[in-house]
Parts: sequence; C-alpha cells; structure tokens
Amino acid sequence: MRLWVCIVLLSTALCASADRPRIVQGLIRAGEFVRDAAGGSWDMYRAYRDMREANYKGADKYFHARGNYDAARRGPGGAWAARVIRWPFLLPHSDARENWQGSVSGRGAEDTRLDQEANEWGRRGGDPNRYRPKGLPSKY
Repeated sequence: MRLWVCIVLLSTALCASADRPRIVQGLIRAGEFVRDAAGGSWDMYRAYRDMREANYKGADKYFHARGNYDAARRGPGGAWAARVIRWPFLLPHSDARENWQGSVSGRGAEDTRLDQEANEWGRRGGDPNRYRPKGLPSKY
C-alpha cells in the first residue's frame, strides 16, 4: 500500500512539472495579469489616499509618481493599471478634466502637464523621490 502511495505522489509531481498545454499557460498568464492589475489599482488608490491624508502643499507630483511606480513594478498588469487609472479617479482624462482644473480647482493646464510628467516618470521606473517636497513626513 505504501509503495502505491509513493508511486502516485511521484507521478503527480512529475505530471505537475511537465509542460502544460498552451491553453492552460494562457489562462495562467491571464490570471497573473489580472492579479497584477488589481494590485496596481490598489497601489494607485493607496497613493491617492496618502496624498489626501497628507494634505501637503506641492506633494501631489510625488504621490502621482509613487503610485505609478509601485503599480508598474508589479508587472504587465500593474503597468496597464497605471496607464488606465487617472487622477483624480472620478474624472476622465479629457478636455473636461482640464477645464475643471482650470476653472474650479484653480489648477491649470501646466499643472496637468506636470502631473502627467510625474506619472510617466513613475511608470518608467524613475525614483518617485525626485518629486518629494522637503518637509513631507517620513510616513509617506
């Protein structure tokens, strides 16, 4: 009986390490992409939440870069999430958003351009601390 149990376990281990069919490999890659995208979305949300909590003047570029950097480091799914998610989350990235920033929030097109530059810097793997303002608490 023990011999048969050992043979079954060895066979299972050998089959598990064998090449998987392409469809299974594709499903695994898709699952990893979704997992990375969810994690990247969480990274972006965490940076946004920290930005709101810190409420520190001039720190928004740092949080943009940090959220994109953390998300992109997760892999292809995280990089995709970093490209898709916009700041602030509820507004689309369009002329309407820029008009809103210019008229309601007091921020203009130049600020939007600098935000996007910080986003790209983080996505490309640049150190977010480049945008870190002096005096921002070390918690962030």
